[in-house]
Amino acid sequence: MPHLDRIFEACQRVKQIKTSFKPNNFVSTSRPLELLHMDLFGPFRTMSIEGNYDGLVVVDDYSRFTWTLFIYAKDEAYQAFKRLVKVI
Repeated sequence: MPHLDRIFEACQRVKQIKTSFKPNNFVSTSRPLELLHMDLFGPFRTMSIEGNYDGLVVVDDYSRFTWTLFIYAKDEAYQAFKRLVKVI
């Protein structure tokens, strides 16, 4: 029985709810496009209108402006980002 107590204790620790980070209300950059946050996601179950299954989200830290780029495969992320930089 002591062995089972250790297992249940481990399960309880895993299921404990962690506290989330406090929101950061100050901007750490001094001008737009100084710091970009990017996230690559997918594949989707359903393809987009243009036949894409993956996506790339780019967020400007200063303005919080967000671009969502839909791509066919994750290996196209760099080329999609290069096209975005030219547009910006």
